[in-house]
Amino acid sequence: MIALRPLTAADAPAISRVYGGAATTFLGRSAMTAREAEEYVVRVGERTPADPVEQYVFGLDVAGDLAGVVKLGRRRDGHGRVSYVLREDCWGRGYATTAVEKLVAFAFTTAGLDSLGARHHPDNRASGRVLAKAGFTRVGARNGMIEYRLLPGRRAPTHGR
Repeated sequence: MIALRPLTAADAPAISRVYGGAATTFLGRSAMTAREAEEYVVRVGERTPADPVEQYVFGLDVAGDLAGVVKLGRRRDGHGRVSYVLREDCWGRGYATTAVEKLVAFAFTTAGLDSLGARHHPDNRASGRVLAKAGFTRVGARNGMIEYRLLPGRRAPTHGR
């Protein structure tokens, strides 16, 4: 079963694996150290109770294994931005698509957003396929990245994983 859940301090070792290896190739950052992972989960925990929430961060839990992180940034104009990263040993299994679909449902219901955007590095075609499967439409390129939008009223299909 795939679920989105809040991160906890106990997730720090898994976070350093998620933000390591080939998974960081297109993120514009180096692999996360153990200390950075510990600091990251603390920062995320501190931001969670904010009102209004500017960024939601969820762990992607696959049968009790933290396989990735999905984020939903929120602007005051009702637009949100989706991002995600998975451990490389979890690629190609549909986890990212399912996680993005769940995040989209959350964005349009619980978070009350009106539209969503996402982007990916042009060489990361797999990320573009995830966004397309989740209902996003490619709208162009900006600052060296491929941009996507999920138009109001259009919802991602649910794969039910």
